[in-house]
Amino acid sequence: MQFGAVNLIVRQRRDFILVPAFFAASGAMDNRAAAETPRLADFTTDLRVIPLSLICIVIGVVGAFLAMILLKLIYLFTNLFFFHHWSFDYKSPALNTLGYFVVLVPVIGGLIVGLMARFGSERIRGHGIPEAIEAILLRGAKVEPKVAILKPVSAAIAIGSGGPFGAEGPIIMTGGAVGSLIAQFFHLSSAERKTLLVAGAAAGMSATFAAPVSAVLLAVELLLFEWKPRSLIPVAMASATAAAARHYLLGSGPLFPIPEHTMVMNAVGLASCVLVGLFAGMLAAILSSAIYLVEDGFAHLPVHWMWWPAIGAVVVGVGGLFFPQALGVGYDVIAAMLTHDLAWKVLLGILIVKGVIWSVSLGSGTSGGVLAPLLIMGGALGGLESRFLPNYGVGLWPLVSMAAVLAGALGAPLTAVVFAFELTHDPGVLLPLLISALVSYGLVVLTLPRSILTEKLSRRGYHLSREYIVDPMESLAVEEVMRTQIARLLPDATLDQIRQALEVDEKLGVQRLFPVQDAEGNMVGVVPRWDLEQFVAGRKGPSLAALVIAHPVIAFDDERLTTVVQRMASSGFTKLPVVSREQPGKVLGIISIADLLKARLATRDTEEVRERVLQLSVPLLFRGRDEKDSKRNAS
Repeated sequence: MQFGAVNLIVRQRRDFILVPAFFAASGAMDNRAAAETPRLADFTTDLRVIPLSLICIVIGVVGAFLAMILLKLIYLFTNLFFFHHWSFDYKSPALNTLGYFVVLVPVIGGLIVGLMARFGSERIRGHGIPEAIEAILLRGAKVEPKVAILKPVSAAIAIGSGGPFGAEGPIIMTGGAVGSLIAQFFHLSSAERKTLLVAGAAAGMSATFAAPVSAVLLAVELLLFEWKPRSLIPVAMASATAAAARHYLLGSGPLFPIPEHTMVMNAVGLASCVLVGLFAGMLAAILSSAIYLVEDGFAHLPVHWMWWPAIGAVVVGVGGLFFPQALGVGYDVIAAMLTHDLAWKVLLGILIVKGVIWSVSLGSGTSGGVLAPLLIMGGALGGLESRFLPNYGVGLWPLVSMAAVLAGALGAPLTAVVFAFELTHDPGVLLPLLISALVSYGLVVLTLPRSILTEKLSRRGYHLSREYIVDPMESLAVEEVMRTQIARLLPDATLDQIRQALEVDEKLGVQRLFPVQDAEGNMVGVVPRWDLEQFVAGRKGPSLAALVIAHPVIAFDDERLTTVVQRMASSGFTKLPVVSREQPGKVLGIISIADLLKARLATRDTEEVRERVLQLSVPLLFRGRDEKDSKRNAS
């Protein structure tokens, strides 16, 4: 079989190893470049992280300006829709005096958003984060330029016309789009474009909420799907820069300052945190399911999806008529729940009305975010729970419940805990936040297969795993799994010797590749088992020497299994001879796909094989007493 002359480049750690593929069975081969000792280290980051970080500083500044522009647009459209005057100052839509005409305002906004999505870009539909994930995973982190303009405008119209959304989802998608556009002007890999896209998203969230640390954690838990310095450092630079720029554009944080709480974590306090986490997890599961239940209902309507936002907006308008506090972004509502003991009727109205209109509106495919609504509904639930939970100060249980609902719905507990802290700068709530968030997260993980964000991707046919583990093939070397007990052949081996080599050892299994070496033990080449069987049967080759592949692709005993997997995928050969770097002519063993799977099997065993390591036994002191008693009884 003939192979083209192709040079395959496989990256290991920070060095590049050149592994030429086969010219032919008798072609020339050069493995000298592969013999260079690789740099094994904890991380794979190289110096390219420096220019990426510098670019991300620029992205951070741009992200801060984008956050300011989006917020001002939301305030502008809120004033235009509800108060009919031009102003960039915030005014709650709950203060409107439109009467029954308030029902029409969200419908008008829904019509505009539907038209923008239909004739502009369908990518503006949804709450932003799933669309950013899809761009990262499926489109090489490439976002269309028009999305960077249409997304914030459509979100501002949807929220400004009463949509019960937050600004964080749209700003994450908008910042990500700008980061992707900047990346497309440079000569970058897909992974590097992903880093810049996520940097833009983190910068937008950091500037919107004055929460740079939680923006980085959100990027790691929901967008990067990795924890590597090559991406973490640039993203953190963008987030920190955006937070610094926010100080001059929107003011410094925290967004919702509250007095510091002091909570005694006794049995009652611990049980209260667990209870809040359980209720928050149930609410998160209900909300996650409700959105997609509504989305399925809209899919059965006999009208184009362009009209869905307007249809869903009817429910928003009716809900706003009876409970206007549920309209809009609702940051003032969050602040009120954290600083005042609201009446239970108000809290119940916020929880029910906000939950219904948010689920229907978001399920209709309009543009808006999920973080602020989840905070509002979680806070309302916590406010209701504070009626029967121990009183540790106003706003404690609403804040804890906010973080717990966010942790369960997003599947990002660390982000939720740090986010709640950065919104309030209250260190006294960190422990209850952690307990409740993890309880909520655990409940949702055990009851729902996907989060509110990844369910949308699943419905589009894409499965996403969000468990971060160390690849066992990164930690194991070739020498740990290779087959060392192998049959070797001389160039002038007889048929009987070949037949003997082909015999299968029941303990070791079938050997698929046979090294051919001279009298001094130096490798002449290799022969696949199939060729040997054909030769013995008289159907191939005049001699053994004619079958020898003189310059095979090799593996080194100190290489990581990941490198060997990449080399096999690139060359098309799944069985390689193993040599050392000091003596590349001496064959130490053979590695094949079956050997590589040993690492996977070992990982599976650590997960599934259960054993009792320590056994409880009767202490010697009591054992001796029992023996005396038994002898006494016997006598």
